[in-house]
Amino acid sequence: MVKLWVCEICGDPYIGEAPPANCPFCGVDQKYIKEAKEAKVTFKVDLNEKDRANAEHALQVEISNAAFYFCAAEKTDDLEGKLLFKALGKVEAEHASVWKKILKLASIVKGNDPCHVSNQENLEDSHVRETRAIEFYKQAAKEAQNSRIKQIFEAFVEVEKDHLGLSKERLK
Repeated sequence: MVKLWVCEICGDPYIGEAPPANCPFCGVDQKYIKEAKEAKVTFKVDLNEKDRANAEHALQVEISNAAFYFCAAEKTDDLEGKLLFKALGKVEAEHASVWKKILKLASIVKGNDPCHVSNQENLEDSHVRETRAIEFYKQAAKEAQNSRIKQIFEAFVEVEKDHLGLSKERLK
């Protein structure tokens, strides 16, 4: 029987017989996907100064990474690379959308991060970007005073580690 599922991190719905292994929108693990009637999703959180600063920084990281990946998807010289970078761009854009909701922003300014024609160079940049994001998100999760903010940072650390694995695998 088909059910309605909701990701508790990004709030997006999914229809299927079972929850997907990962959210098809933000990429988080299945443990964050609940049947809609049981899901608890909120973007209305009280942010202290540090949580707000970290959320604002995270938004800029995600905008930058999404712009880079969309650029790489268009320019890279490898067909699989084009597909990978397009998928990564969509996930990073969804992460930016989550931070936009947390920060109560009406719109997101588009980034314009340069990319390369060389798939190898794009993979190397991807690796650096994901490593930087993981380190920042881990620290931000440790510093988080708000449990919802901590949950989002921890979930995104897992997703970015998956992304890092994709670049590592292809850089061999």
